[in-house]
Amino acid sequence: MYNCTKNYIDGEWFDSTGGSVGDIINPATEQVIGQVSFGTAEDVNHAVRAARSAFEEFSQWSVDQRLELLNHIVDAFKLRWNDIAAAITAEMGAPAPFSARAQTGSGLGHTRAAIAALQELKLEESIGKSTVIREPVGVCGLITPWNWPVNQIMCKVAPALAAGCTMVLKPSEIAPINATLLAEVFADANVPAGVFNLVHGDGPGVGAAMSEHEGIDMMSFTGSTRAGVLVARAAADTVKRVTQELGGKSANIILETAPLREAITDSVHSMFHNSGQSCNAPSRMLVPDSLYDDAVRIAAEEANNTRPGDPNDPETDIGPVVSAAQYSRIQGLIETGIAEGATLAAGGPGKPEGLETGYYVRPTVFRDVNNQMTIAREEIFGPVLCMIPYRTIDEAVEIANDSPYGLSGYVWGGSEDEAMQVARRLRTGMVHLNGAPTDVQAPFGGYKMSGNGREWGLLGLEDFLEIKAVMSV
Repeated sequence: MYNCTKNYIDGEWFDSTGGSVGDIINPATEQVIGQVSFGTAEDVNHAVRAARSAFEEFSQWSVDQRLELLNHIVDAFKLRWNDIAAAITAEMGAPAPFSARAQTGSGLGHTRAAIAALQELKLEESIGKSTVIREPVGVCGLITPWNWPVNQIMCKVAPALAAGCTMVLKPSEIAPINATLLAEVFADANVPAGVFNLVHGDGPGVGAAMSEHEGIDMMSFTGSTRAGVLVARAAADTVKRVTQELGGKSANIILETAPLREAITDSVHSMFHNSGQSCNAPSRMLVPDSLYDDAVRIAAEEANNTRPGDPNDPETDIGPVVSAAQYSRIQGLIETGIAEGATLAAGGPGKPEGLETGYYVRPTVFRDVNNQMTIAREEIFGPVLCMIPYRTIDEAVEIANDSPYGLSGYVWGGSEDEAMQVARRLRTGMVHLNGAPTDVQAPFGGYKMSGNGREWGLLGLEDFLEIKAVMSV
């Protein structure tokens, strides 16, 4: 059984002042695998005091000192790799190889990216007759989700440390185990007491207290757009910096010149990996009318060949979704798609055959979707693909941009130059050309209701810095 009932504050483990705990559920077995505490505003106050006290000294550390600390974290992280990967599989259902390679690997990748960014960063430069100095923003409140838990923690913690900030982290109460393990990693790496603090809990009990706390200088939030709005509202009275990485409904434009089978196959895999629980998933596939039937057939074949199952079975392609609540929401949206006139090409409501226990969703492909349907507008956050036909490239771009979200986009064409021409027209923070993967050195974030600010690499580091201009005569 995993124990996440203590908060890590000022280098020590403390019981929460609230005394309330909740169960941690393995989504593949529906069994309790541990408990997590629900922190309070008093716990947040304790953590903020520790972070503010530590900031005075840590903010003055040299670049070389910060680089040495980050390299110690890399070494300590590697020693706990298997423990972290096993925890992710247990708490959010990711297949074991995927947990080890992608989920856990991303944490190390972001730490190394922060090291590279700090080496590249100019802390001082001359502009006109002035000296412009970049300084740490202060005490940071970090709120992270359950779907890429280590990824989202490390892409905030590593650049915050690189910038010289101190912090309070609230991980998801649904998948909190990895955060407790990471606190142990930071202790093993000799992160100074008070620099990193962890308070377990939910949004109303801990997230809101952090967002409105006058001792926190910046909130960095990843999660739903609805929750991101609440964070921004709570932070407004103290005029603190707020960066948000929120929802998405990313369009994937397949051009007539694209290698059809490769494009569709790769796109379906990208949509379904992590059980569709990625904010940047290519969930709307836009295909030319002339290729639509062939594209649907290929997508349906890939969906039918995608094997949901036990995350510890090496033959499993995708695991369950994270919770009963998430399963029910996805089922409701699948039913809504059918009711609004979309046609099932693969999958559909209910659990896959033989998987009655666990929050498993059938890999689903909808055809005959138009962009005004609920399933084309709302983030489903499950293995559900919507396929939309288009007549011209102008129409495809119009459909792609007709969304409240603007996180990511995808374009497949006969050449990268052709795909790039379309990418420049998309109102999104990122675009993947011809199946290109994400890049930890490149900025991650979106337009519109997908948030503001950027994470990852040098531009992600800059979000944790304040700018001071010193004027000279």
